[in-house]
Amino acid sequence: MKAEELISLDLKHVWHPCSQMKDYQTLPPIAVEKASGSFLYTKDGKAVIDAISSWWCKGIGHAHPRIKKAVTAQMEKFEHVIMANTCNETLAELSRRLSELCPSLDKVFYADNGSTSVEIAMKMSLQYHAQTGNPDKKDFASLVNGYHGESILALAAGDCGLYSEPFEKQLPHSLKLGPFEHISGMKSEGWKKFPEEQWRDIERHLNLDASYLAAIIFEPVLQGAGAMKIYSPELLKKLRKWATENNVHLIADEIMTGFGRTGKMLACEHAAIVPDFLLLSKCLTAGWGPMSAVLCTDKIYNAFYADYDTGKSFLHSNTFAGYALAAAAALETLKIYEEENIIDNIEKRSSGLLKRMQYVADETKALANVRGVGFMAAADIVNPASGAPYCAGLRKGFEFFRNAMDMGAFLRPIGDTVYFLPPFNTDENILDDLAEITVRALRKTTLK
Repeated sequence: MKAEELISLDLKHVWHPCSQMKDYQTLPPIAVEKASGSFLYTKDGKAVIDAISSWWCKGIGHAHPRIKKAVTAQMEKFEHVIMANTCNETLAELSRRLSELCPSLDKVFYADNGSTSVEIAMKMSLQYHAQTGNPDKKDFASLVNGYHGESILALAAGDCGLYSEPFEKQLPHSLKLGPFEHISGMKSEGWKKFPEEQWRDIERHLNLDASYLAAIIFEPVLQGAGAMKIYSPELLKKLRKWATENNVHLIADEIMTGFGRTGKMLACEHAAIVPDFLLLSKCLTAGWGPMSAVLCTDKIYNAFYADYDTGKSFLHSNTFAGYALAAAAALETLKIYEEENIIDNIEKRSSGLLKRMQYVADETKALANVRGVGFMAAADIVNPASGAPYCAGLRKGFEFFRNAMDMGAFLRPIGDTVYFLPPFNTDENILDDLAEITVRALRKTTLK
């Protein structure tokens, strides 16, 4: 099938995610034939840099040969069996290795996507409090500018109106903590010190609702869909102390930040804190299959461990929970991280990625607020003549995306925020090419 035929067939039937389908009239989808390493290859033979790791999940690139081998080997055994009342070596070994990421979190509950893991953790927290004598603890708090997915509880916890506004009347209330200072990265003066007056305001709101709060959910250090904004890990230390003193759970949403994106295996490590719930997905399987994991403490697990007729069971289920092919990919991913020193390499290379974004800003004068942490760098499109942001209605981010794709880079922005979030093992020369494409695409975008 030729590219034109594929695109026509796709647009006749497929409703694409996170899209206004009318946009596809002027920016049709690229017809992907294969993917390898840091590239997507189109049906017409064009190589396109996957600069955002296919929605942040391809941590070690496409078609990694070791993961392909592991998934193929698992296929020879079985592809999926019901997880209720069965067990298998792949999932048991994966669970052991995941529990080693944060040793006090050694119970693992599986689902098949990030939003569901958020719902699971929030439901577990509610049921835990109800079963331990605190039924009034039924509220949640979260950070201003946060994002936690698009199911109902996840939307309620988030603070991205673009996704939640159509459903506002159906969403339960969630206390939003902030606003607070966002910073440029680890070299910022604000990295090691969270503004005391901002904490006092957050603490005041927390204290007012302490008797009713079940949990606080957050993306540690880096807020992804909220335009790749960074905040001081010191806030997490303060939240950990307050939550412990008030019998409130901390839910660390590491769906995007986990597996090295911020330069640590877990972003919570920047604050040296241990949450009560840890949520993993995306890079968990290196993008080879849908899977998410909710890790929690023995204390939480034991609140559900009782005779069946007590009604204390946690009866959430997903058909593909513990999906064996995804589990095989995840297990091999963890082995690759260990054997190839992926985290150490991220720390060594992160400054280079940020320097490239700064280079783009210097060359074009069309970017402001350059920021980065780990293997992520971001900045906001501005008018090079005035330095001011463009009117949102002009959709300069969308125009930039189209220009960059024509030039060979898949750089789907967040509004007018441009960001680099490539696979961790992307070659230096490819990152150089990415920077040059970004320069040319921005220049074309801001000429008008």
